[in-house]
Amino acid sequence: MEIKNESVLVMDFGGQYTQLIARRVRECNVYCEIKPCHITAAEIKEKGYKGIIFTGGPNSAYDENGPKCDPALFELGIPVLGICYGAQLMAETLGGKVIGIEDNREYGKTEIEVNPSSLLFHNAKPAAVCWMSHTDRIEELPHGFKTTAISKDCPIAAMEDIKRNFFGVQFHPEVEHTEEGQLYLRNFLYNACGCTADWKMDSFVADTIAHLKEKIGDKKVLCALSGGVDSSVAALMVHKAVGKQLTCIFVDHGLLRKDEGDQVEKVFKEQFDMNLIRVNAQERFLAKLAGVSDPETKRKIIGEEFIRVFEEESQKLGKMEYLCQGTIYPDVVESGVGASAVIKSHHNVGGLPENVGFEEIIEPLRDLFKDEVRKAGLELGIPEFLVFRQPFPGPGLAIRIMGDITEGKLEILKDADAIMREEFAKNGLDRQVNQYFAVLTGIKSVGVMGDGRTYDNTIALRAVTTSDFMTADWARVPYDVLEKISNRIINEVKNVNRIVYDITSKPPATVEWE
Repeated sequence: MEIKNESVLVMDFGGQYTQLIARRVRECNVYCEIKPCHITAAEIKEKGYKGIIFTGGPNSAYDENGPKCDPALFELGIPVLGICYGAQLMAETLGGKVIGIEDNREYGKTEIEVNPSSLLFHNAKPAAVCWMSHTDRIEELPHGFKTTAISKDCPIAAMEDIKRNFFGVQFHPEVEHTEEGQLYLRNFLYNACGCTADWKMDSFVADTIAHLKEKIGDKKVLCALSGGVDSSVAALMVHKAVGKQLTCIFVDHGLLRKDEGDQVEKVFKEQFDMNLIRVNAQERFLAKLAGVSDPETKRKIIGEEFIRVFEEESQKLGKMEYLCQGTIYPDVVESGVGASAVIKSHHNVGGLPENVGFEEIIEPLRDLFKDEVRKAGLELGIPEFLVFRQPFPGPGLAIRIMGDITEGKLEILKDADAIMREEFAKNGLDRQVNQYFAVLTGIKSVGVMGDGRTYDNTIALRAVTTSDFMTADWARVPYDVLEKISNRIINEVKNVNRIVYDITSKPPATVEWE
């Protein structure tokens, strides 16, 4: 998709909250995109951005080797908001002074006092808690700036040059811990940049479908549909644009949750009349996984076999010009779009693989964050149970079974996991808890059932709350709900005699067990 008429640039200086800043801007119904900090003033001018936000970063603004911006961007007449390192860089670049501070460094929640006459703090409380994270501070203001907020240990917690619409804050308005952070961002976007909040999901969906229809024309498209929210929304957008010119291949490796394959097939074939091919490949995958216990080996086997099955099926269909993928914006950013360290490499980012036989990859969701993808799914009419499906790893239940994979173990875990999900839904926890699932631990223990001694499997229940999955806390699920789940699994699932609840946060643990 082309850049929207009204757009804000988030310049990435390596901050850990870069994506969060962009999400907060989008929540104000203003489109934005993340670009590396070395973007030139000429490129910025050509794009026609309404505003620029400098992110934080781990460096010092006075360090010659730290990331810098093109100084000419300050001559473009575009409003700029600097956050933490971004504010310090603005000060240094425009003639101010930044120093390192050994004592009185600020981390965590800090109270600031703001000047309510400042444009950035319009209608804000005179004192509020914000989130600080810095070992440097602005010591001298650049010419034309004035101080607009202070804290106990930071004499310049915020600054502004109202004539040029330049603003800097030492704290992080984008994090939840900053009480009125979203108000500060809205003031910048609406009052300084003049944004009109025209980034709406209904118009995005309509525009994208129209764009796809024009681009694809009468050519054919192939999509690997997993049933997850990203691939489902991407596929349906293309289907709305070109109908039966799209063929979806759903590789059912048998490692999905209970009844999930049938649900996916029913929704997309019956409700949307999509051209869907379901490949039932459980026996093939189980044969490849036989005797394999190492989690990374499991992942590689499943990933490689998935590709082989997809290739075999696609070859039966003849020439397909386009490949549709559910790439979303975090995939692009995490694969190294900005100054931030590459978090992980995504198989669906970075261009067309050689010898795949497609003219081009179509990625209709490439500009969206996950919460926006869900909104798009609802806009398209996808049922809520599919749009709000629990996050699910590519290797499926294979990495929730400790040790080797067998058909019997799969059945035990599918049944136990289904009971947990049913009870969470009954008790209204399915939207409150961000991820929850059962694990077959590979541990057997002694038990007593009836008058007999048993030696059977232990199921672990895992549930976490999180806003970004970078960190997560174990969910405080009510005891009566846990008791009901435990009783049902013991009574309804064969070969299980013990249930445990995982109360480990991330870090030190990960959300998944493998």
